Amino acid sequence: MRIVKFLLISGILLTAVSCANQTDYSQAIEDGHYLTEAQKRITEVIIHDIFSPPVAARIYSYASLAAYEVAAAVDNDYESLLGQLNGSEKVNFSPSEKVYPPLASLAAYYYVGTGLIFSEDMMNEHRDATFASLKKKGIPEDVFEASVAFGKEIGDVIKAYSSKDNYHQSRSFPKFTVTGKEGTWQPTPPAYMEAIEPHWNKIRTFVMDSASQFKPLPPPPFSTDPDSEFYKVAMEVYEADKRATKEQKDIAFFWDCNPYKMNVKGHVMFAEKKITPGGHWMSIASIASKAAGRDWKGTAEAMAMTGISLNEAFISCWDEKYRSNVIRPETYINQHIDEQWVPLLQTPPFPEHSSGHSVASAASAYTLAQLFGDEFHIVDSSEVAYGLPIREFDSFSQAAEEAALSRFYGGIHYRPAIEYGIDEGRELAEFIWSRIRTKPQQVASK
Repeated sequence: MRIVKFLLISGILLTAVSCANQTDYSQAIEDGHYLTEAQKRITEVIIHDIFSPPVAARIYSYASLAAYEVAAAVDNDYESLLGQLNGSEKVNFSPSEKVYPPLASLAAYYYVGTGLIFSEDMMNEHRDATFASLKKKGIPEDVFEASVAFGKEIGDVIKAYSSKDNYHQSRSFPKFTVTGKEGTWQPTPPAYMEAIEPHWNKIRTFVMDSASQFKPLPPPPFSTDPDSEFYKVAMEVYEADKRATKEQKDIAFFWDCNPYKMNVKGHVMFAEKKITPGGHWMSIASIASKAAGRDWKGTAEAMAMTGISLNEAFISCWDEKYRSNVIRPETYINQHIDEQWVPLLQTPPFPEHSSGHSVASAASAYTLAQLFGDEFHIVDSSEVAYGLPIREFDSFSQAAEEAALSRFYGGIHYRPAIEYGIDEGRELAEFIWSRIRTKPQQVASK
């Protein structure tokens, strides 16, 4: 009798201890912190692997889409983008009761993002460290496995979707041919790199009907006549550089975002790795999500829609760049105004019109304004990790306008490319929001 009583008491104690050891993990992931940290790592990898701005935007868009689709699968307040995006099909996902959705979303982001870069070990290392820290918060092993598996299930759908956007085929397309025709783009110093992604307009769009749907106004007709409009816009760049204020120079450097910057010391040339324009705006999306107190679902939504906007912006912009094939200010000024002139910023390796910063920034700003309201104070610390200070803005549109104008201050764009690029980016973003939706109550029409 005493033994039975002892066993009964022991069982009760073991049950009590077991219950006490079961940590409530429901709040292990509340906000978008882990998603934005994963995004920071993918930005580091993009810089390390030296992906071009258009390719970087593609990476951000698919990884963020995967994270968002988990939110749409578990919350009726969010609408799946599959079936809305060009070439995609609606999928009805059914997560098991063991799935912890925010972990599944994070797993989907890591899984898809890692499949789109070269340095997979860098992403896997970050993922493993993050998962280890989350396990310490008491997430049971079976829940962890089910959540990661569900993230992979959605990730596989996004991977399959991405594989049909013509990116891999474009890797074997012919290189851009420099014709030498007067007024057309030529490689610029110091590295004289070949033009990047001349066939980016062949990439499948997410929303636009075609790459040329939002063709901007054309640049002024090329001329070397001092009385011509082209000569005047080139002279404007030249003179602005000479009288640039410290504030204007600071703005130019803050928004430089040139992953191809080469430094020359004596007979040695080495690259200076920097964030891309898309990486900067994805960072702003994360900063805004945190400032607005968005949970992981709201953060995934902001990341996905900003990524989609950036992807469309670079397809549209690159379509125009290689159609108009305009000579850069550096080349024109050296040939016709001052052969010794060097712009404040290093000229990136592709044609001038329209300005990629202008199109991408205007599109991103419009999208973020739909999610947070345009008059949203931004403490932009995106460039701190790259040795630059914080800048603050009172609206997304203010940030976009400064980003666009920075290219003029930097001496790498004529003013028309900037002004027309802003219009191009805003128009295509308006179109995106008229065609797709993330909330059931939003009105979107095909």
